[in-house]
Amino acid sequence: MRFGRLIAAFFALLLAVGGYFFSTRKEVNPVTGETQRVALTVDQEIALGLQSAPEMAQQFGGELPDAQAQAMVDRIGNGLVQANLPDTPYRFDFHLLADPQTVNAFALPGGQIFITAALAERLQTEGQLAGVLGHEIGHVVGRHSAEQMAKAMLYQGLANAGTIATYDPNNPNVAAAVPQLVAQLTQMKHGRDDELQSDELGVRFLAEAGYDPRALIRVMQILEEASGGARQPEFASTHPNPGNRIERIEATIRARFPRGVPEGLKE
Repeated sequence: MRFGRLIAAFFALLLAVGGYFFSTRKEVNPVTGETQRVALTVDQEIALGLQSAPEMAQQFGGELPDAQAQAMVDRIGNGLVQANLPDTPYRFDFHLLADPQTVNAFALPGGQIFITAALAERLQTEGQLAGVLGHEIGHVVGRHSAEQMAKAMLYQGLANAGTIATYDPNNPNVAAAVPQLVAQLTQMKHGRDDELQSDELGVRFLAEAGYDPRALIRVMQILEEASGGARQPEFASTHPNPGNRIERIEATIRARFPRGVPEGLKE
């Protein structure tokens, strides 16, 4: 029985790895310069984002009926895109959502970007709003959703192979739980890496658009204040702790401006 399970696990492993390489494509990201394996084409990302946007907006109370506030979000978001990504194939749309309680911003594949009123109201400067939107633009052009979808298929297949190999009829739940937990924690680690990369891209996008990138540091502080200090240990979270993110942002700013951030940038 043990040998049979190992043979079955081996074939499940081959299926997972083979499926990953045959169902994904390797591409060089023109913005980050990284080689990625992604599960979607750019056109598929755009279509998925457009299809999902109305439902996602409804989950946060729909669009905020404030034309002036929405116009500001559009102006800042589109300004970042024009300054940094004039030839982007993505279709960026910026949505200000009515939710007055959930402090959040997020991006769908293809360029649909959302920020809640609860977060927007806590921001104190135009640069801070640009920081939030720049970070979310980073997720889109970093192709993080397409990459995570590809990895999710691989890790689920590997977890299934691990479950088969370690199956114990005396403790079936434990045998199934361990590989699944490892896969979940690995996915969370990649999610944290994506957040850090989007922070770095946010610094870059802010600076190129004429904003002081230190505004992104204040955004991290605002998010930490909004959480009230209640957060999971970093290893069990999809987001790095704000303190760690601030350190990385400061290091990115120093690398970009070794002689210090120049004066005259918009705050």
